[in-house]
Formats: sequence, C-alpha cells, structure tokens
Amino acid sequence: MQQLTSLEELRAWRAQLTGTVALVPTMGNLHEGHLKLVDRAKQLADHVVVSIFVNPMQFGANEDLASYPRTFDADCIALAERGAHAVFAPSVADVYPRGLEQQTYIEVPGISEILCGASRPGHFRGVATIVAKLFNMVQPQVAVFGEKDFQQLQVIRLMTRDLSLPVDVIGMPTERASDGLALSSRNGYLSQEHRTAAPILYRSLQRIADDIKAEEKPETALQNAASVIEKAGFTIDYLELRRREDLAPATASDRELVVLVAAFIGTTRLIDNLQFER
Repeated sequence: MQQLTSLEELRAWRAQLTGTVALVPTMGNLHEGHLKLVDRAKQLADHVVVSIFVNPMQFGANEDLASYPRTFDADCIALAERGAHAVFAPSVADVYPRGLEQQTYIEVPGISEILCGASRPGHFRGVATIVAKLFNMVQPQVAVFGEKDFQQLQVIRLMTRDLSLPVDVIGMPTERASDGLALSSRNGYLSQEHRTAAPILYRSLQRIADDIKAEEKPETALQNAASVIEKAGFTIDYLELRRREDLAPATASDRELVVLVAAFIGTTRLIDNLQFER
C-alpha cells in the first residue's frame, strides 16, 4: 500500500494508474465501519484511496480539534490488511496553503443550516470544502461514505450534483456494535458508565419508527423517546423526524422518512439516525 503525504506524490501516483478509482474520505482513528467502506470501495473500482485528514475547517472554536484521536500507524496497518491501494494523508499546509482565513470555500445552502448545522455553525462549509478538494485531488469515479453522518452524506450529494462533479457518491449502512451503538471515533471518549447508557439512542430511534408505523402521532412518538433518552443521562441537542430525500420537515404524506438524533452524554456528543418507511 502506498503512503502519500503530499499533493505532488498523490498526483504522480494517480497519473500512472489505469482503471477506476474509489475514494474513502476519513479523519483517521479507523474502526470497522470505516473498513467496511473500504470493502465496498474495492467492489466498485480497480483502485482504492483512503484519505486521512483531520480537517480544521469543520471544527468549531470550542470543539475537539486538538484532542481528536490520531492513530496513523495503526490506521495504515488496518488499511493494508483490508487491501486499500493507497492512503493519502496531506498536511494542513498542503490542503490550505493560504490558511483557513483566505481559503475559498463551498457552502451548500439550506440543508447545511439545520440539525447539526444549526448546532455547529460553519461545520458543513468545512465538510463540503474538504470533500470537493479531495475529489479534485484524487479524481475518483466513486466515493464511499457512511450513513451514520446522514446529514453530511446528503450535503455531499447535493454539493456533488450542484457542481456537476463526475463522482458517484455511495452511502453505506451504519456499522454498529452488538448492542446497537453506532461505531464512531468519538465513542472512545465515553466512560464505562456512559458507554453502557449510549445504546439507548438507537433503541429509541427504533421505538419511534415502530410507533409511527403503528400510526402513533409523530409528535407523541418523539416526545416519548425524548423522555427515555433524557432519563438515561443524555442532554438532547435535537431529535427530529425528517423527509429522507432532502431532510425537510416530514409531512403526513411523506413515506420515506429518517429520524435523527444528536445528544450529549457527559461532554461527548453522539449522533445517530434510522431510515424507515411508513
């Protein structure tokens, strides 16, 4: 597996390839969910590039940029074992040579300002900008993302379509622990007590979906779940039912739905979602 740490190295390696390329963008600290994306990428293209870049543009002033776990050597071992062809790990100076303040950015209006976008202003500007840059750097035909960050996936899909980028954006189902907790790099922040409580998020989403499919009023289903989540020790950021296609508020006529949650337990913010039809 090639380890590419500069844009020049990436472009030289990319220029000699024949066949198709799939990109799996990550911020490192890889878990089984990331590696399943690599597995899928290998099915879709001749060559798989995994990017590892902790993107400062998508972190707010009081967020965990400095403490975000960085495990590059272990990540490379896992990627080599999984059959990735290259890892691209550029420096911040390589990605943002004029600094963040002077960087041209991409903003996807509307969808970037709700849910996580309302709680983390500027977050999806950073996401859209780095993904567009990675698409330009790697020149993949396909890119694979996890559905745990469902709003992020929809932002990327809209950005790709709006800018007419020749990349097929593929979503993969969330990988979960045996108790249902969505795998996440931030799970490592959880104390044992909080880790024991954390699966209530997914169980609550399942209950909401079941209640709505049983013709319970969505408002009642959400209120009942919120009470359970809060009793487990969480502080809810949002818990909302949305139309799956564009994350607009769900109406009675919408059939393809997604319920999304973000909540703090201790100082750790967890997100999850569940797609369903009624």
